[in-house]
Amino acid sequence: MLLEYFQMIDHVEAVDLKAGTLVARSVVPAKSPVFEGHFPGYPLVPGVLLIETMAQASGFLVLAATGFAAMPFLMTVDGAKMRTFVEPEAVLDIDVHLEHDGSGFAVTKAKITSGGKKVCDAQLKLRTMPFDQVPLGDIVRKRAEEVGLMAAIAASADAKE
Repeated sequence: MLLEYFQMIDHVEAVDLKAGTLVARSVVPAKSPVFEGHFPGYPLVPGVLLIETMAQASGFLVLAATGFAAMPFLMTVDGAKMRTFVEPEAVLDIDVHLEHDGSGFAVTKAKITSGGKKVCDAQLKLRTMPFDQVPLGDIVRKRAEEVGLMAAIAASADAKE
């Protein structure tokens, strides 16, 4: 997890396209400039970055589910609940379920746990825009490869055969 670069997902652990689920993992860095202000002497991951973590995992699931046809952008966050503090070096498990995909929008339910305890959860709505309208395809595919999304998709396909 590179907080200052908004790279929130370290690794995609699994994808199940039939079930519409994705599991990812991230480890909060021991040090980050973010912690210099949030909070000096008592570093905590800002809640907005936890929401961003759920949004990025949701985006990876939407990319996988649509075969990388469109770029997902976070539009709304509903019912977000922060349940505990997250400190440096915490291991975060992110679970996402695709509730709806179509009409240029996707809806997911996402949650983060750490050490088996709930950290946060929310319902997220993402707008999807075809990559011919948003020139981010190459960057997004590279990042998906880096976090293991392509390998997780391939493993999911192999498991079904």
